[in-house]
Amino acid sequence: MAVKRKRNMVYRREKIAIEHTHFYAYLLRYNEAMLIRNYSDSTLHRRDSDIRRFVSWCEERGIDHPRDITKPILERYQKHLYYYRQDNGEPLSVVSQIHYLVSVKQFFKWMTQENHLLYNPASELRVPRQPSSLPVVLTVEEINQLMMQPDLTTPYGVRDRAMLEVLYSTGLRRSELCNLEMHDLSIPRQTLYVRKGKGGKDRLLPIGEQTAKWVEQYLLSVRALLLTDINNQTLFLNDYGEKFRDNKLGDRVKRYMKSAGITAPGSCHLLRHAMATHMLENGADLRFIQAMLGHANLQATQIYTHVSIRKLQEIHSTTHPAQQSDDRKAFLAALAEEADD
Repeated sequence: MAVKRKRNMVYRREKIAIEHTHFYAYLLRYNEAMLIRNYSDSTLHRRDSDIRRFVSWCEERGIDHPRDITKPILERYQKHLYYYRQDNGEPLSVVSQIHYLVSVKQFFKWMTQENHLLYNPASELRVPRQPSSLPVVLTVEEINQLMMQPDLTTPYGVRDRAMLEVLYSTGLRRSELCNLEMHDLSIPRQTLYVRKGKGGKDRLLPIGEQTAKWVEQYLLSVRALLLTDINNQTLFLNDYGEKFRDNKLGDRVKRYMKSAGITAPGSCHLLRHAMATHMLENGADLRFIQAMLGHANLQATQIYTHVSIRKLQEIHSTTHPAQQSDDRKAFLAALAEEADD
């Protein structure tokens, strides 16, 4: 398979410059403190980005020192996040708003604990309530249709099919798939080792025979064609021979979903939801699914018991009076008459 080489461009999200503000020295110390406490790389990067976003907002309003921050100022920032519109005209999701605010709250909590501030202006800031809506779950038929979308006559299509198979087989988060390296995979054992997933936790996952075959095909016929640096150990390489960025992977999966006629919002996480729900419907123990998903506690996994409609339908059809057969209704009525006698 021949690969048409594309321009080797590196896409990276530019950091918001705050080096000229009084916040910067404190942010460096805060980042160091999180590093010492062994926070995951993803948490470090997200907190740094979120705080820079807040500092930039403050600077636009003539505020450049942490001691000038008050609760009313933080409430104004919260209001700004609520009314903010992205480039596509969409508002920030409630979850995104919560993430931005929690990062700021943790920053000021640390500053107060380290005696950089006399009091914590964010201590009483209330973040929005997180929505408790049930996840959308794709059917097995929709998953099969999705798997048929990559063009297998191209190297990119073979790679994308392998990535889709891994996402559905393991329920990986998109960042976890992007961070996989060659030594994390064992084709003979059919396992993947996820290093420093959410919360900095490692886990070993089965991938199944079908998924292992697709990943092996990608490794044998495609990866070497995409590789631009022999020292790069990233498992799944993008079109430029580099590690996928989270949002770029999500965009790619979303395009395949659109071509498959799937209109549900989301991308990689839909495959994660599907894996958990389908395994639960087929009898998997909830604690096994918890281990697969990397949830810290069972409560986060229990949401899938609410979307496993197949089991609910089976119980409903065998126990609800309106769903009973005529013979069963007659039998129950006879028993009731005997009890009356």
